[in-house]
Formats: sequence, C-alpha cells, structure tokens
Amino acid sequence: MSKFPFAFLDEQSKKEIRRAVLKGVAIPGYQVPFASREIPIGRGWGTGGLQITLALVGQNDVLKVIDQGSDESVNAENIKKLVQKTTGIETTIHTSEATLIQSRHRIPEVPLRSDQIMILQVPEPEPLRHVERSEFKTKQMHAEKEYSGAYLLLFEQIMRYGQTSEGADYPVYVHNRYVMNPSPIPRFDNPKIHQSDALVLFGAGREKKIYAVPPYTNVESLAFDDYPFEVEAFEGKACKATGLTNVFLDEFTDEETGETYYLCNDTSYMQEYLEQKRGI
Repeated sequence: MSKFPFAFLDEQSKKEIRRAVLKGVAIPGYQVPFASREIPIGRGWGTGGLQITLALVGQNDVLKVIDQGSDESVNAENIKKLVQKTTGIETTIHTSEATLIQSRHRIPEVPLRSDQIMILQVPEPEPLRHVERSEFKTKQMHAEKEYSGAYLLLFEQIMRYGQTSEGADYPVYVHNRYVMNPSPIPRFDNPKIHQSDALVLFGAGREKKIYAVPPYTNVESLAFDDYPFEVEAFEGKACKATGLTNVFLDEFTDEETGETYYLCNDTSYMQEYLEQKRGI
C-alpha cells in the first residue's frame, strides 16, 4: 500500500490544477497560471505535464508515456513508475490502449480518439519570449492580439535561410485568437492538433502555466501567403525497418559502414507495424 495519497498530490492541489485545465479548455490557447507543486522529479523534466496527469488520472485509466518518440527512455520509465506506484493503474506502450498519453516532444503516429487525452510537457510556454522578456508586456501583447513579433522571427529566418528553420516549438494560431507554443514537438506534428478528436493539454511546471486545445478546434501554424507552412520533408527516405514513408523519421549512421539510414521515431508504432506485418 502506497504511503502517498492516490496519484501523489493532495486533493486540494488536484482540484486547483483541474480548475486551471477547465479554464484552459474554455479559452483555447490561453496560458492559465497555476501554483506548480513540488514533485519528485527535476524541474524541466516534465513536472507540468506530470502534474496534469496526476490531477486527472482515475483508477480505470491506462497511461502511456513518451519521451522523444520512445516509451522506454529513463524519463518515460520513471514517470510511469511514479504514477503506477501511487495509483496502481495499468501502463501501456500501445497508443490505442491508452486513455492518458503524456509526451515529451512527440504526438503519436496513431490518430488519437475522442476518449483519449494528450498531455504535452512544455519547457517554455510563451511564444513571444524571444521578442519580449517581460511577463507583464507579453500578457498585454496577447490581450491586444499583437503578434507581429512572432511573425518577425519567421521573417528573419526566411531572409537568412530562404525558408523558416523553426524545427520545434513552431508557433500556432488557436481558434483565430491566441498564438501558442505547441511544446517542442516537430513541425511534423503541428497538423495533428488541428481539429483533433482528442483533448490536448499543455503543462509548464517551471513556468507555472497550463493551456489547452479542446477537441475539434482550428489550429493554424503561422505562415506567410508566399511562404506557406510546410512540415519536415522526407522525400526519397523511408524507415529502414518498416519501409514507411508517412512518419517522422530519425537519421542514423551505421558505425561500421558509415551508411546513413532512417527509422520511424515513434518506436511503439514501428513495433506494432512489424508485429502486424508478421501476423503476431
């Protein structure tokens, strides 16, 4: 029997976090302040996402945790162990089996359903921080819908490189109102948030912010008419293990031959595909 309360946090803390989540759902893309609690993992290792998970998890939930596409990294395993030891719930590596999915840097390749909640860990929730250090002024800019600074960064990249070079944290317009950081997911995953069947929640523990994209909400990546938004291009490349081309790929180099090859970043999706192919 665990010496901690169910899901580690006390009930008052869970209620306060759930209230912040509800406000975030009611105002898509708006950063809701909350009293971030101390939990037994280091700041910057997913405390915001974990607090949302601990506040929402129930006895019948099934949890999946991803760290940069992998279910078996140290960070993902430790988060799963903490939740499991304080709740007794089941965990899984299969996206289709999970009711709660907590992730660092990726949205699964398997399309999410309406009975699932996607929880993303966020290191820096403020999309205007690169142009304004003052929290007071960024709040004012959001209130006035003053987002020229967000476009300026993309414009500078186009002037310098001929295209936008923002690989992760590519800003999005939510519900035609707030510009939002979608967490450090690759651009490849931005379209998955648009009109998603699942509720998508974002937690920044160090910055003490929670925000949300409700199901079936319009989410548009920032772009210019003459430089439209494009996801990472993998033309002519395929996953070495599966042959898949419509997934986010990681590049590897064979130490013996020096050959460059690619593998699907979502390890559980790759495993499921191979098992299905073998008829397991």
